[in-house]
Amino acid sequence: MPTDRTLVITENMTVDGVIDASGGWFSPAGDAADVDFSDLEGTLREHMDAQDALLLGRVTFEAFREYWPKQADDTTGVTNHLNDVHKYVMSSTLKEPQWENTRVLRGDLVAEARALKEQPGGEIGVTGSISIAWKLIAAGLVDEYRLFVYPTILGRGRRLFEGEDVRSSLQLVEAKPFCSGVVLLTYRPRRSP
Repeated sequence: MPTDRTLVITENMTVDGVIDASGGWFSPAGDAADVDFSDLEGTLREHMDAQDALLLGRVTFEAFREYWPKQADDTTGVTNHLNDVHKYVMSSTLKEPQWENTRVLRGDLVAEARALKEQPGGEIGVTGSISIAWKLIAAGLVDEYRLFVYPTILGRGRRLFEGEDVRSSLQLVEAKPFCSGVVLLTYRPRRSP
């Protein structure tokens, strides 16, 4: 029997748990001139090397498609990764993805995610895509959480763990601080035997 692929949710979040980047607190390219992101970028490269699929919601996908392919001077490797990785977009309205290596999924999210996990390959990443993440968490399909906690407090905004359907016991796998003040917290759900 084949082993399921690992589904990993990676989110950038504030200390108070906000993952909604619309407040302008997060710079996707890590380009703050006075902050050293080099060690964080090395970890991101390791994560990207393990990932050969990305599952996104339409809103996040369109934001990525509008931003990342235009980053000609990106030294982080994110642009190349996003251009090359297999992208799966959950959408009932997106007709033509207009980005190479992209497939639009129109079925039930949970069934589509289970089918992706059963295919051979590397990790399946989920980032941004708050509503997708919530549904995957509620369905118990997440194998690992990689939470990049930024030293910022917003006080309001959408959080990764909201609502009654997200109750889970997590096991800390790693806590890794970076020069920038960002801390990576890696958790895995505790599974019942």
